[in-house]
Amino acid sequence: MTSPRSERRAARAARRADADGSGPTLGDTPRLRNPGAAGAFALFGEVLLVGLLVSLVSLPVLTLPAALAAGTRHLRRYIAADDSRVRFFWQDVRAALLPGLVVGLVAAVATVVLLIDIDLARSGFLPGGPVVGAVGWIGLAVVAVSLLLAASLWSPDLGWRGAIRAIPEAVRGDIAGALYLLAAAGFVVVVTWMLPPLFVAGIGCAVLAVVSIPSRPRRR
Repeated sequence: MTSPRSERRAARAARRADADGSGPTLGDTPRLRNPGAAGAFALFGEVLLVGLLVSLVSLPVLTLPAALAAGTRHLRRYIAADDSRVRFFWQDVRAALLPGLVVGLVAAVATVVLLIDIDLARSGFLPGGPVVGAVGWIGLAVVAVSLLLAASLWSPDLGWRGAIRAIPEAVRGDIAGALYLLAAAGFVVVVTWMLPPLFVAGIGCAVLAVVSIPSRPRRR
């Protein structure tokens, strides 16, 4: 004969299994939209893991697009309570790496050119320095948002070319989401500037933003 404490413990376990989809459902209780995100502490740990993996892969800088794409797909699988073993992350890295080097090269060159323009605008050597500086900052924002959007849209079937072509439509369909992504990129820059090791946590939070922003509740 089971004790009341054991029965309560079994009931709590059944509710958790019903909520995250790992066990039988309890009657007609609606399933969670994001069952893998039911545990806040576990989700935080997974975000840090994704940040670490993305940081390791992006050490050569040009591999950042492939790292972001693989990290996004990994965290999306985790939140959906799908199979999110780390080996699938590395499979996505291998699939995205070589074509993604071109994307990383273009993004790196554009970033360096824009930073030089901003520095020259501040020096006062260029006529219309404030305008040039503003254009430079806007260009950096476009590069950051485009990189995050391309990483969120990439898949082995679509490829980088298809992901980049889908960016304008994604921005038109969710302008507020693009601004949120810009805020996420700015957050990564600020925390890294404050303390470089915080890049791991910052980039993990940026990947979480990439995954969660498109699925947020929106007014029609």
